[in-house]
Amino acid sequence: MTMFKPVFLTAALALCAGTASAQEERFMTIGTGGQTGVYYVVGQSICRLVNRDTATTGIKCTAPSTGGSVANVNAIKAGDMTMGVAQSDIQYHAYNGSSAEFEGDKKFEGLRSVFSVHPEPFTVVARKDANIAAFDDLKGKRVNVGNPGSGQLATMEVVLAAKGWTMGDFSLASQLKPAEQSAALGDNTVDAIIYTVGHPNGSIQEATSTVEANLVPVEGAEIDKLVEENPYYAKAVIPGGMYAGTDADTNTFGVKATFVTSADVPEDMVYEVVKAVFDNFDRFKGLHPAFANLEPEQMVSEGNSAPLHPGAEKYYREKGWIQ
Repeated sequence: MTMFKPVFLTAALALCAGTASAQEERFMTIGTGGQTGVYYVVGQSICRLVNRDTATTGIKCTAPSTGGSVANVNAIKAGDMTMGVAQSDIQYHAYNGSSAEFEGDKKFEGLRSVFSVHPEPFTVVARKDANIAAFDDLKGKRVNVGNPGSGQLATMEVVLAAKGWTMGDFSLASQLKPAEQSAALGDNTVDAIIYTVGHPNGSIQEATSTVEANLVPVEGAEIDKLVEENPYYAKAVIPGGMYAGTDADTNTFGVKATFVTSADVPEDMVYEVVKAVFDNFDRFKGLHPAFANLEPEQMVSEGNSAPLHPGAEKYYREKGWIQ
């Protein structure tokens, strides 16, 4: 019996130490978007930086593919996600309860902004043989308007309302996910696809290399009015030559990708996430071409309509980026 006592005690101490260690670990989940989009890269990139410091912070991060902006915000509200990426207009509407997706008890007053990321132009890609040179040419065509829960579908609905259109003005309004829409364009299942996304984008590169296609300008009086009346929108230009079939710049409008969380998430956790990103900012910027021109001060001041989370605010004050 005496022989086994030290072994038993050692095992018991190890078990206790393991339990203590497990209690110190905290897990966070970041809602992203389709695997071909930049949201997925944003979430994966942030997690990569956070997980570099797990031994010090105890925070372990995962960033699964999700339905996109609206789905992410709702998951954060429900406590199913810790943080997530959302279009700046979706952040605004969720916090203010100012759109159909967030009216009444769907309003999320506990939503908190962390930082904004890259610009996201509202992008229309059409098959050349569909003869779509302007947004108005989409009427009567087969258009993929975006999957349920995505920011692109929500923005498309705003554009249609501004123009006095409905989904019935298309001969087909499909709701394929980003990973599916490029193949649909190439297979001639749809005439055009809609994507609110940072550029360059792999899905659009795939679409324009699979079939002869062109980017379609989204401009005119209705778009001018949308941008003028809504601070979360801005005019945008997709540079010519970025995709096959479109040599000239494409005028459109867009939003910003933003990183959001809940007021219920602990201050120190948000602080550590923000610190992981901005203490390794050059590394973060190198993880996708859409991040190349990011500036910390703009990420703190632009596109964020919900109040800053205290954890993010603490870091930005230490850096002198806010007063």
